[in-house]
Amino acid sequence: MNAIALMLFGLSAFALGYLVYSRFIAKRIYRLDPQFRTPAHELRDEIDYVPTNRFVLWGHHFTSVAGAAPIVGPAIAVIWGWGPAFAWVIVGTVFIAGVHDLGAIWASVRHRARSIGTLTGILVSERARALFMIVIFLLLLMVNAVFAVVIARLFTGFPESVVPAWAAIGVALILGQLIYRRVIGLAWLSVFGVIALYGAIWLGQYLPVTLPDEFVGLGANAQWIIILFSYAAIASLLPVWVLLQPRDYINGLQLFIGLGLIFLAVALANPTVVAPLYNTNLPDGVPPLIPLLFVTIACGAISGFHGLVASGTTSKQLDREPDARFVGYFGAVGEGCLALAAIIACTAGFATLGEWEALYSGFAAGGLDAFVEGGAAIMHNGYGLPLAVGTTLLAVMAVLFAATTMDTGIRLQRYIVQEWGNIYGIDWLTRRAPATILAVGCCLALAFGAGGTEGTGGLAIWPLFGTTNQLLAALTLLVISLLVVRLGRPPWYTLVPMIGLILMTLAALLYQLLDFYRQENWFLLGLDALILVAAVMVALETAAALVRARREHSGS
Repeated sequence: MNAIALMLFGLSAFALGYLVYSRFIAKRIYRLDPQFRTPAHELRDEIDYVPTNRFVLWGHHFTSVAGAAPIVGPAIAVIWGWGPAFAWVIVGTVFIAGVHDLGAIWASVRHRARSIGTLTGILVSERARALFMIVIFLLLLMVNAVFAVVIARLFTGFPESVVPAWAAIGVALILGQLIYRRVIGLAWLSVFGVIALYGAIWLGQYLPVTLPDEFVGLGANAQWIIILFSYAAIASLLPVWVLLQPRDYINGLQLFIGLGLIFLAVALANPTVVAPLYNTNLPDGVPPLIPLLFVTIACGAISGFHGLVASGTTSKQLDREPDARFVGYFGAVGEGCLALAAIIACTAGFATLGEWEALYSGFAAGGLDAFVEGGAAIMHNGYGLPLAVGTTLLAVMAVLFAATTMDTGIRLQRYIVQEWGNIYGIDWLTRRAPATILAVGCCLALAFGAGGTEGTGGLAIWPLFGTTNQLLAALTLLVISLLVVRLGRPPWYTLVPMIGLILMTLAALLYQLLDFYRQENWFLLGLDALILVAAVMVALETAAALVRARREHSGS
């Protein structure tokens, strides 16, 4: 298979999805209103509620939802062959992820920027809200604890990535002041930010940073994890325009340049996809394609975490309601492009099928390393970029995206804690500092309580991420469908994807239950069962509310 054909087909499908399908959804189903006063204006506080330029907000939304997941998921899933992974990314992005992300922003904006969990309480019931927010909190706990491990390992594995990753924070702080105070136009600021960021990447090759092998009993990975959570706690307390917005915006530009470099290299090198269309020679221990494909590739096709960002931070910054189409749907398209690049890098970045099979010797044997090595090889063959430079560039790209997701994840977890404070009348929990301390404390407790001095405890519950994430996406689509029905509009564009997604995810969850039982992993078995029961109860209550709303609307 020619990689150029794969690239052109994927990019064309994404372009049609945004130009045609998203316009239909925005106009006929969600009916975005340019006259609607968004919460960013109604509740403006210059901290969390700030009207934001749609390009800057797109950068925040896109980089927050992307992280490393749209790279890691496809990089693992191609073990079943490039065909299933490619098809799921295209269909998921165009018909599910874009509709889900746009819908979550719209639903939240129409309810004073409340989170999807709070919306469940308003539209369904208090019990559904309580159960839904437990699932949300567990998902955020997984994301924050694991992404800290991912970043720490990238820092220790690629010490050249440390300087550019932290330099990006300094660049973002400067950009934030200049954008907010309107000192210079956005175009010139973008050029300055990109030059500074890529200058830092170049500098990082000559200034690798490593931490001591041991400090106060903690290894280098654990030291990085503590540093990262300390930084994330401070970042979550700052007004969004100071660091979160500009950092995410410049990272979004950096990603699109990185994607451009990869796709240009594909066009010039014309590599062959050496991996099979459908792999019939699977290594031992690889789980079945169906239903596991649909939870292995989450971000990059459809992800419940997107709904948390859309209804948590993005909806509080939306300047005009029609901007939701560009920010939400096009944000999903950007993530689909990243997943497409990961599939090509992990299947066409190797010289032979034997070389590819040597790396993909078991499930999860690929991942970030396959993307970095394969992508660097394609860029080297395409226009002669030195392998060391390509490796550093892609490693920094992965670090920056994981870091922006962690930044947003801690802020979202703080929002959840504050919402609990409001719901249950616990005044001190409604304040930002105590809520942040509690959120970060839970992440550190998981990291070091279950992972010892290495701080890798988040990996203990990571096997549940895929199914929890996709259940959350299905439930979000169900809540959006309920709102659409109440407004007297056709729900099939959200309801049909939800049904397919929830069936596959529940099947994957049951498969995992049996697997945990065979392994006698009682902790994950119990947590899996808790998530399953909570999700099913939320789904049943929401479905009942949906039927009632349908009848009421038909009767009227």
